[in-house]
Amino acid sequence: MNLDLIRQQIINSSENSDYTDKGILPLYTAAPKAKIVIIGQAPGVRAQDSGIPWDDSSGKRLRDWLNLTNQQFYDPDLVSLLPMDFYYPGKGKSGDLPPRKDFATTCTLEL
Repeated sequence: MNLDLIRQQIINSSENSDYTDKGILPLYTAAPKAKIVIIGQAPGVRAQDSGIPWDDSSGKRLRDWLNLTNQQFYDPDLVSLLPMDFYYPGKGKSGDLPPRKDFATTCTLEL
């Protein structure tokens, strides 16, 4: 599995051009030897702006619940952070919008 190739395929996908055309990179971390995989919805605006997954109050709560330091949580060899969408979906009426509909089934990567 070549994670650099996967990242480049995500960036090059026409499904993501609205984001990549603005210079926004996919937001996730992963490593083949990660011991823990955390799957969430989509990045919030604060995380998207900082380029750091779960860089908000919910991320702080999650790190506290898991009893992990920032260094441990953001070590991709220990924890992979995978959202159901790689980009912030926008603001809705009562919070952030959900991940793009059917994104997981339409985001195909050739390995």
